Amino acid sequence: MPETGDDGKMSKRMQTKPMVACLKTILMIFNFIFWATGILMLVVGIWGKLGMEKYLQLSTTNFTMAPYVLMGVGGFIVLLGFLGCYATAKGNTALLYIYSFFLFIIFVAELAAGISGFIFRGKLQAGFGDGLDKALEAYNPAQDKDQAKLVDDLQSQLKCCGKELYSDWYQQPWAAGKNNVPLSCCKDQNKCVHEGLTNSTATDIYTVGCYKLVVSAIDSNLGIIGGSAVGIAFFQVIGMLFACCLARNINQHKYEMV
Repeated sequence: MPETGDDGKMSKRMQTKPMVACLKTILMIFNFIFWATGILMLVVGIWGKLGMEKYLQLSTTNFTMAPYVLMGVGGFIVLLGFLGCYATAKGNTALLYIYSFFLFIIFVAELAAGISGFIFRGKLQAGFGDGLDKALEAYNPAQDKDQAKLVDDLQSQLKCCGKELYSDWYQQPWAAGKNNVPLSCCKDQNKCVHEGLTNSTATDIYTVGCYKLVVSAIDSNLGIIGGSAVGIAFFQVIGMLFACCLARNINQHKYEMV
């Protein structure tokens, strides 16, 4: 016997309801992962602020706002994750479409940020090189302690000396034509020969230049951050699709109930 109108509606309702439940479960899982990526971006932003900003201050290219951008986007993602969970649990179609719209905005922003990270990596490296040249030339703890401290912290923490080699210091005004390097170049500052150096007496100091170490850190960190941003951005496309599908199925289920 052919299905009557009521039987057909009942059959459609029975098909739509499990679909809605399935989409809700998948979207909840997505929301949790999305929320976790927001926490991760917050942590990376805080790490960038605390760990890398003082080195980037030596650069002539202004990238000191990057950690704040990461923290801002990470915080927004955390809040948006809560909105996604609420909209999914309540089955509110209007909020689901709003959630999808914000996911699209963040998708565009993260995609642009990831691509920019790869594009401007060379510019950041060149800016740090120029800035380090100027910092070494202007090094004078007696006149500018703050600027000198940036250089000293860089050398002591990264265990490096000079830009390309420790002997870069010999040509700087601070050395006054002598083969001297700052105390921050010493492996052990309590027992170190850092004045009147020769090739045979440069055993107490770091001999590797700072530029290579910082550029290596920039390459690895920007590569990870840029790749992660692009990957997370495309992951959000899946969330947009699931949110829109869930909203459409909820509307369809409501229609079938009439």
